[in-house]
Amino acid sequence: MTNAERGPGTRLRVANAEQGRTRVWRAGAFASGVAVLALSLVSPLDTLGEQFFPGHMLQHILLLDVAPILCTLGLTKVLLRPVTRRVHRLERRAGPFAHPAFAVVLYAGTIWVWHIPSLYDRALTDPFVHGLEHVSFSVAGLIFWWHLVSPIRSRFQHGALAPVLYLIATKLLVGALGMGLTFSPDVIYSYYEQFGTIWGLTPLTAQQVGGALMTVEQESVLGIVLFTLFIRALGDADRRDIRAERLGTG
Repeated sequence: MTNAERGPGTRLRVANAEQGRTRVWRAGAFASGVAVLALSLVSPLDTLGEQFFPGHMLQHILLLDVAPILCTLGLTKVLLRPVTRRVHRLERRAGPFAHPAFAVVLYAGTIWVWHIPSLYDRALTDPFVHGLEHVSFSVAGLIFWWHLVSPIRSRFQHGALAPVLYLIATKLLVGALGMGLTFSPDVIYSYYEQFGTIWGLTPLTAQQVGGALMTVEQESVLGIVLFTLFIRALGDADRRDIRAERLGTG
């Protein structure tokens, strides 16, 4: 039975059930995002990252990708309705800084800059610099993923290819750094050498494992998000067809 053949009451019950499932799913996503943020900042992972390169890399992944994606997916148009106009005004005033191209530069640039050896080592020894690093990662991640998964806006209205290029460009830029760390023959971050071998990994091997983790995560996120965008595009097409049916039978 098609949507057009169902009675008004049946369609309303189906719509309400779908909305209920969506609300539960989004609430769970937001709560999970907050939990991931707490895990990355106020758990033993933070201490591990100060001694073990893969731990620090995992912390960066949570701050840049996992937590921002989950928290943004947990938002809805209804929740953001009181601030939607303010957000749009802020974006207009921001000009080029609100453009997706800036988000690409900010995201990739933030990662590259903080992996400059002298700055990276400084962040591990200076609590203020370490906190600044975490804040910059979180902000860069939120701005980057806002363009893709925010429920109240999209700067990719002029073609389905734009978000694909947005993702590919960013993930390739970051993946290049991961590949460099993975295949480096020397220890780049000398700070970790004082801790020696941890979990059977020397500082060099740990650096290579961390670089591989970065590369695999970036490529995995790219694949997952591209698949999600494809499914969302199909869903939008279905919803347009349903609206056309309703208008045609009204």
